[in-house]
Amino acid sequence: MKRKAFLIIGVTAAFAAMATAQTTAKTIIPDDVVFDEYGAVAMSLTGVAGDAANGRKLFANRKLGNCLACHVNSEITEQAFHGEVGPSLDGVADRWNEAELRGILTNSKNTFEGSIMPSFYRTSGFTRPLEKFEGKSILAAQDVEDILAYIRTLTE
Repeated sequence: MKRKAFLIIGVTAAFAAMATAQTTAKTIIPDDVVFDEYGAVAMSLTGVAGDAANGRKLFANRKLGNCLACHVNSEITEQAFHGEVGPSLDGVADRWNEAELRGILTNSKNTFEGSIMPSFYRTSGFTRPLEKFEGKSILAAQDVEDILAYIRTLTE
């Protein structure tokens, strides 16, 4: 009986340690994101690997990321009406590295001056934001990492 109790306590402690490790991963707040001179962001925003499957869902979500409003992505065939304002994302992972893509997702204005692409992980420096959006980013840090993981799968 003691051995069984010890095993249960050990397994419980292991799960608690894993949960603590995930919750203590430091999320970089929008104002603390470090961009290089070309707009790339080398550091993960969360320290947690992105989930490509969730990133695909966010990419196609018309109410959150809404990436399809501007970008063609031939991999998402179940959605109609892909936009053509932004560049096609077919093969995007062959054109940009991870840090560059993270920077573009976080705040595209640092890479493409005058871009109409939203700054998805930014909370300040806007011109006339609606009051309900003040101090809020469009995407959470992990959402950016998830979309990044997904678009890194888009190769030629």
